[in-house]
Amino acid sequence: MPDDAVEPPVLTSITIGDPPEAWASGGFAVDDDGTCRVGRVRLRLAGRDAGKRILGWSFRGLALDDPADGLDGLATSVDHEPPCSPAVHPNGVVQLDHVVVLTPDRRRTMAAFGAAGLEARRSRETDTYGAPMIQTFFRAGEVIIELIGSPEPLGDGPCGFFGLAYTCADLDATVARLGDHLGRVKDAVQPGRRITTLRHKELGMSVATAFMSA
Repeated sequence: MPDDAVEPPVLTSITIGDPPEAWASGGFAVDDDGTCRVGRVRLRLAGRDAGKRILGWSFRGLALDDPADGLDGLATSVDHEPPCSPAVHPNGVVQLDHVVVLTPDRRRTMAAFGAAGLEARRSRETDTYGAPMIQTFFRAGEVIIELIGSPEPLGDGPCGFFGLAYTCADLDATVARLGDHLGRVKDAVQPGRRITTLRHKELGMSVATAFMSA
């Protein structure tokens, strides 16, 4: 990389309002401090007293004018910690594949992401969510951010976090371990990959969760 080049933003951590024991029941290894290290990303399990679902995320190299304003409504901070080392998870997860974000105004959010240094890589139309939507993908280190929004603005509300998808070393082994806590395995949008969703609420988790083949 040239000396004057700017390193693109890297997602380093996500804060989640879930108790560590719920994630342990889903086959995730959790450190004593409540951190779940998935690939190079720290998932900080803050407990239910902190709230529910995804509460915020942190990046290295993100250009935020005012961290108090977040990233188009998403609680966001700039991180200066070194990347974590990956943990070994009983459920076979090896990496956080992507973070799904919903927006009522796709163009506004894309502009905010772009100003912070997150570059849109590609977009595609989909009807997976019932109504016509556009998925736009951003790279943030080893993780993809999947932004979902209507072709036309639906309001002026903020963005919201939706869920997380993980890559598994052996999806069939993951299915065997988690059994009835998973939905059916089906073909993923990505050619050659398969996906299944976790019935996360059964385990006391508040974040929509999917597992994918490598």
